[in-house]
Amino acid sequence: LTSMLESDGFIFFFLFPGLTAGDSITPQQPEVTETEGESVTLTCSYETTSSYPLLHWYRHHSDLQAPQFILWKQGKGGSAEYIPDKRYKSETSPTTTNLTIAALTLADTALYYCALQTQ
Repeated sequence: LTSMLESDGFIFFFLFPGLTAGDSITPQQPEVTETEGESVTLTCSYETTSSYPLLHWYRHHSDLQAPQFILWKQGKGGSAEYIPDKRYKSETSPTTTNLTIAALTLADTALYYCALQTQ
């Protein structure tokens, strides 16, 4: 999904998708910049023939560790979700998924991944 770099109090995000064969998910912004203390919303568009897709968000701080799970939310108007950290919020539509991160800190600097799970 996104990678963040810190520069003079700004946080940079670069978005990269997670892919599932036969379906697609694509970041809408390749890079997002925001300041500490603010919130940021990252968006991915998706296409699937699945009736009950799940949209996942992950972040990756470095090549030395595995990506970290942030949340999942049901797409196509479903209400199921698992969001363990309340600083994160997600909204989905039949074609997009958003990740909002509140109260940004430098620790939020990372690559962020959106991924589509079909059932």
